[in-house]
Amino acid sequence: MPRVKICGVTRVDQAMEIADCGADAIGLNFVVGAARRVDIEVAAQICAALQGRLTLVGLFVDAPLVSVQQVLARCRFDYLQFNGDEDAAYCEGFGVPYLRGVRMGAHADAERAAEAHPNAAALLLDAYVPALAGGTGQTFDWALWPQGLQRPLILAGGLTPANVGAAIEQTGACAVDVASGVESEVKGVKDMSKVRAFIDAARATQ
Repeated sequence: MPRVKICGVTRVDQAMEIADCGADAIGLNFVVGAARRVDIEVAAQICAALQGRLTLVGLFVDAPLVSVQQVLARCRFDYLQFNGDEDAAYCEGFGVPYLRGVRMGAHADAERAAEAHPNAAALLLDAYVPALAGGTGQTFDWALWPQGLQRPLILAGGLTPANVGAAIEQTGACAVDVASGVESEVKGVKDMSKVRAFIDAARATQ
């Protein structure tokens, strides 16, 4: 059964409700200037409330070392997620398991990322959109999915309750990641009916 990660959570009450809905993981975005960036105080409250209930992931893009360290001083994460140009030494330098984001523009992108990050816990494959490092709400061509790559692969990019089942069936992803696909109008504010529908649709693909 694929795992479900709800990313870009910005409110404590919604984080609690997402956990109650049965999500496997929550992603908290610390990218400067991002619409779904979470306040560090809110992030600390979410981590304290949900530690042990589900997997907690902190998302960064080319952040200065000190910025990540400041977050880790307040928040305990199960994984860090890096969606920028960070190399393996940087990603491994925090002593926390990490997910490597990959922007899928060609067949070889995932293979190159796997070679460059042999110790990544998983690769998160997302749409390639120039100047954006994730959170685009766009899908990529699932025919690019690297079926022979022997690494845990997470599918992201443009997923919704309507297409997540087909996406899992086609790719065989071990997990799916969604942000905009479970929102209505305001980025970072989740539509809980869509969250439930997304989780149900993903679970139906056992």
